[in-house]
Amino acid sequence: MRVWDISQTLRPGMPMWPGEPELVVRRNAMIGEQCPVNVGAIETPLHAGTHADSPFHYDDRGLASADLDLDPYIGPCVVVDARHARQRVEADDVDWSALAGAERVIFRTYDRFPADRWNSDFTAIAPAVIARLREAEVRLVGTDAPSLDPEQSKTMDAHREVQTGDMRILEGLVLDDVPFGRYELIALPLKIAGADASPVRAILREIG
Repeated sequence: MRVWDISQTLRPGMPMWPGEPELVVRRNAMIGEQCPVNVGAIETPLHAGTHADSPFHYDDRGLASADLDLDPYIGPCVVVDARHARQRVEADDVDWSALAGAERVIFRTYDRFPADRWNSDFTAIAPAVIARLREAEVRLVGTDAPSLDPEQSKTMDAHREVQTGDMRILEGLVLDDVPFGRYELIALPLKIAGADASPVRAILREIG
């Protein structure tokens, strides 16, 4: 059964949301005459790389990462081609028949994921698309973009639609080599108390 790793590699110097601090990896101990092991530490923004937004990110009363039910992050999903969309994925950009019965929907917007540069002009997801997914009882929406909403958004309209439906969000996925279609998704947020997001190791597994 084939597995696709759809996670970014967390590393110093990786592109971050503007204003966020850089990711840092430290070596606190190194193998040598007086030490038998390497021991490290990491400092990172919670939204670094591939991550799951918790509801607390956009709602002061929302659940933090440690409190989330894991069921939405495990199970069948559909990977959708939205590379033809411009600025935002609109309802007319989506082949809704391909999403029939899906509980988890992931949008690919990049031809090639920009692993070495920050792209401010990424393709967001229109609130109307999120609303229609909510009406279809979709539990999780994912994207290879850094956010469902545009970088300069102050109203977070797509996130608000997610909040209305108590859906879950994955952002910053890497889908370059994944054929479009149906998979099993596994993308568990870390159990971080009070966290507004968590890095995830996201994978897709072939079904059948």
